Order: sequence, then C-alpha cells, then structure tokens
Amino acid sequence: MEKFIVNGGKKLTGQIKVSGAKNVVLKALVAACLTDEEVIIENVPLISDLFTMIGIIKELGGTAKVHDHTVMVKMETITNKKIALDKAAEVRTSSLFLAPLLARTGEALVPNPGGCRIGARPIDRTIEGLRKMNVSITYNSKDGYFHAKTKDLLGVEYLFEKSTHTGTETMILVSVLAKGQTILRNAAQEPEIDELIEFLNLMGAQIRKTQDRTIIIDGVSKLHGGKLIVGPDRNEVVTYAIAAIITEGDITVQGTNVKGLVDFLDALEACGAGYEKKENGIRFFYKRELRATNITTSYYPGFMTDWQSPWAVLMTKAHGTSVIHETVFESRFGYVEELRKMGAHITFFNPKVKDSEKVYNFNLDKEAASSFHAIKVYGPTQLHNAVVHISDLRAGATLVLAALAAFGTSAIFGVEKLDRGYEAFDRCLSHLGADIKRIKE
Repeated sequence: MEKFIVNGGKKLTGQIKVSGAKNVVLKALVAACLTDEEVIIENVPLISDLFTMIGIIKELGGTAKVHDHTVMVKMETITNKKIALDKAAEVRTSSLFLAPLLARTGEALVPNPGGCRIGARPIDRTIEGLRKMNVSITYNSKDGYFHAKTKDLLGVEYLFEKSTHTGTETMILVSVLAKGQTILRNAAQEPEIDELIEFLNLMGAQIRKTQDRTIIIDGVSKLHGGKLIVGPDRNEVVTYAIAAIITEGDITVQGTNVKGLVDFLDALEACGAGYEKKENGIRFFYKRELRATNITTSYYPGFMTDWQSPWAVLMTKAHGTSVIHETVFESRFGYVEELRKMGAHITFFNPKVKDSEKVYNFNLDKEAASSFHAIKVYGPTQLHNAVVHISDLRAGATLVLAALAAFGTSAIFGVEKLDRGYEAFDRCLSHLGADIKRIKE
C-alpha cells in the first residue's frame, strides 16, 4: 500500500511535457502481435498498465524489451492461446488480444476484462460483431473465460448500436487479417483510434475512414513490422491544465496541440479560465474568478468522460451551481463522497431527458436506470485537508488536484491506481512546485 501526502495551497507554475497516450500505447502493443516481425513503439509512458500488457505478450510467446521510453515487440510465434486471469483482471485492454489470437491461431481463451470499475463496461457489442465474422464465442461463468474459435475470419458489415471505443478498436484489429471487406458503421472516432489506424496502415493494413462514422477495412494476408511514435496523452494535458487553474498558477504543457481538446478548451473559456496556444504547446493559467459551467459528457468529439471528475473539482472553485451530466458510463461518480470529505458541496440528481436510449451510451438495465447520472457542484467552496481513497484512475487524479488546492495536509491512499495511467505523477507535480510525497507502508 502506498499513499501521497500533499500539503496544499501551492501555486503550480512552469513547463511540463506529458507522456505518450496510454490509450494508444496499449492498443499498439496488441497490434504488434498481429505480425511475426519486430514492432517498435516510441514515447511510451512507463505505467503499470504497460508492464501488465508486456507480461501478457511474454506469456503468449512473444518478446518485449523496454529501453528508456521505447518498447520493442516481436511475436514470432504464438505458443499460448490463453490469457492468465490475474493479468486480465489488471487491465481492460486484455480483451483486445482476441484479435491476434483469433487471426493467427484461430482460437482464444480470454477472461472477462478488468481495469477500473467505473460501470458495467460490457463487451457484448464486440462479441456480437465477432460472431458475425464467423467466430464461435461463448462465455463460461464457471471459469470466467470467453472461449472463441474460428476456421476463417470473414469480413462483415457491422453496425454498432452505441458508440464503443474499445469495441471499435477490437473489430478493426480483428478485421485487418480477415478475408474480404469489413465495414464498421457508427464506429468510434477518437483521435487515439486515428493513431491506431495510421499505425496499422504503416504495417500493411488497408483501412480508411469516411465522414459518416464509417470505417472500411480490406483484409490482407499478412502484416509486417513498423514503428510508431505515440502522440501526447489528452487526459494528462487536461489534468495539468486544471492543476494550473485550481491552484491559481500558470503551466505550459509542451509538445501538445488543440487536437482532441476543443470541447475542453471551450469549457475553460466558458468558465473564465485562461489558456493560450503557443508554438511549443498550450499555456494554462488562472485569469479571474471562475464562473459555474454546465457540461455533458459524450463520445468524441464531445466532452470526454475521463475529464468530468477533474472538472468537478475545478467547479468547486467557481461561483454558482455547475451541472455535470454523465452519459457515457452509468457509474462514474465514485469520487464524489471523497470530495465531500474535503468540504465540497455536491448533490446528485437525474436530469429529465426525452429519449434515454439516445442520450445514454451505456446499457439501460434496471441498475443503471436507478442510478444517478448527474451532479450539481455548488461554489465557490474552499476545500480542506482530509484522508481520502482512490476508486479509479481518473478519480485518483481528481483527489490529487483537490488536495493541491486545499488548505492543510491530505493523505491519499490507493495511488497504485494512479500508476496505471500516470508516470511519476508525484515527481512531475513536484517539478511544478507542488508539495507532494509518496510514502510506502
């Protein structure tokens, strides 16, 4: 067990360069297993999820070497078709190994994936797509595994009923080595998916996008090696942006641009926060008293669900009542009770919506229908010190942000969840002037 001790009230200033995008690197590692040649991935974050995925690759028969922030992967032969339960429990992207296992061996045993528990996050939309591609796949509740087999992966036209980031990526990865053409409609459009498509095309895949949320994949018989330089992590950019503003500081995030951040930047402008596009990145700074601002999360190009918990802590500093409506996951307010311990005034409610099936991207079962999908944040409130516990990755960053802005000394437990997505988060914040220490117990 590790914890952070944070003495709040310090203005954060300076320059910081964010890591490569976690949501690109993990998928690129799976893509590397689609070929028997070496693949090189540069600018990778040294996070625990990365090393979990590397562990899976090695167990499947591949090699993976890490040097500085570069990973070299070679899956010459797949010798094991089963992913260990303990590895799958640690990271949700373990389910994507269905693609190389089915494409190269015709068989896969993959556990129900783990990762942060921020909702049901079912993979039923992916399973349905695989079945249409000539895959026999069943879930055995006794052993916790999906058992999948195929003689030949066949191209298919498939419509996602609701947008799914991981589902779209899985279907792309499976389709690149399938026979014939696959057309994915209502496919997710995140910039991270664009990076994956570009990488696969460099490896010899034939993938193209159209403007109506459609992705077309013409299957090829073989992929070759390649090199990817991973772009900056949007979630890290947002984290440091809010760190600057909530501490009334001034931080320039180097090596990034506005791509994929437009809705966040629009929200910053609406609440009165400062940002400036520069040649080497984006500067974020406190400009004046903040105004309450309403946001609704959505799939790309909307306000990203990963940003809503950091946004909630920022709104504790704003004047008025802010509303955050979560439409992507049915259970993503686990951080609220911890913020309340720090003095935040937040209440739950359910907005009136005309068509729940269209508004909400999750499956509307009884449990989801009975949950709260929105909060009101009342401000401004001066946060104070507390002992808090991290429930998931983004909630962890949120609690650290709150502690940075709070009076007094806070203890934050469960920082191993933060290590899943942030490399040396405490050291990076210290570089910007934060008083934060990691303590092992």
